[in-house]
Amino acid sequence: MFLTGLSGSGISIALNAFEDGGYFCVDNLPTTLIESFIDLCKKTPSISKVAIGVDIRERKFLTRFADTVAALRKSRKEEIIFLEASEDVLVRRFKETRRPHPLGYKDLKKALRKEAQMLQPIRQLADRIIDTSNLSPHQLRKLIAKSFLTREPDGMTIGLISFGYKYGIPLEADLLFDVRFLPNPFFIKELKDLPGTSAKVRKFVLAQPPTKEFLGKINPLLEYLVPLYRQEGKSYLTIGVGCTGGRHRSPVLVEEIRKNLVKNNLKVSTVHRDLQNAT
Repeated sequence: MFLTGLSGSGISIALNAFEDGGYFCVDNLPTTLIESFIDLCKKTPSISKVAIGVDIRERKFLTRFADTVAALRKSRKEEIIFLEASEDVLVRRFKETRRPHPLGYKDLKKALRKEAQMLQPIRQLADRIIDTSNLSPHQLRKLIAKSFLTREPDGMTIGLISFGYKYGIPLEADLLFDVRFLPNPFFIKELKDLPGTSAKVRKFVLAQPPTKEFLGKINPLLEYLVPLYRQEGKSYLTIGVGCTGGRHRSPVLVEEIRKNLVKNNLKVSTVHRDLQNAT
C-alpha cells in the first residue's frame, strides 16, 4: 500500500491509521529502496502488511515512482492512495502548523500549485483519491479504517458519503446523487435542529413519496452497476449523496442505500461528512 499526495493533505495521519490497523509503516522511503524493501518484508514472517508513505520530499520520487510501481505490479497488486485538499484548506493548514512547504518557495500558493502540477502523473496512477478538505484528522482516520482496514483481500469496498452541496462536493466520489428535490426537514420546526440519523427525521424523509420512488430506482441501479465495476477490477467505489446542508436528507438516504448494499453481501463504509455543520 502506497500513500502519497499533496503536502498538508494528511498523509502522515493516514499512515498512522494504517499503523494502528496492524500495518508495518515507513514514511519517506527513498524510491530507489522501495523494491528491495518490499522483497525484504516478504521474507520476514512477522510483516504481512506494509504501507509506505512517499511524497515530494524525496526528489527522485517524481522520476522513478511510476516505473517502480509498474515493476511491482507485474507480480503483485500494489495499491496507491492519493490524498489532496483544496488550495485554501492547504494554505490554512500550513499557516496553523507554521511549517515551510517542501519545495521551499516563499510564495506558499505558488508552491502548492507547482506541487499539484508535478504530482499530476502520480495522481493518475492512484487506485483511490481522497479529498480531505472537509475532513478532520479524526474523520480521516475513521475513513481509512472503514475503507481499507476491514475489507477482505481482493474484495471491493463501497464508500457512501452524505454531504451538503453548500460545503462542496466530495471530489473522490465516482457517482453523485443529488437529493435536494426531496422535501426538506429543515423547514419543519420540530425537525430543523435534529440530525438525519434521528428517528423522527428518518421517519419524515422516508414517508415522502419521492423518497420511496428514488430508493426504488437507485437500489436496482447500484445492484446493476456494482458487479460491472468489480469486473473491471475496481477496488473502491465511492458514492456521494448530497442535499443542501448535508444534515437531514442525505444522511437518511445514505443509511437506506447502505442497508440494501449490505443485504447483498457487499462491504460498505459510510461517512456523514457534514452532519455536524449548522445549516
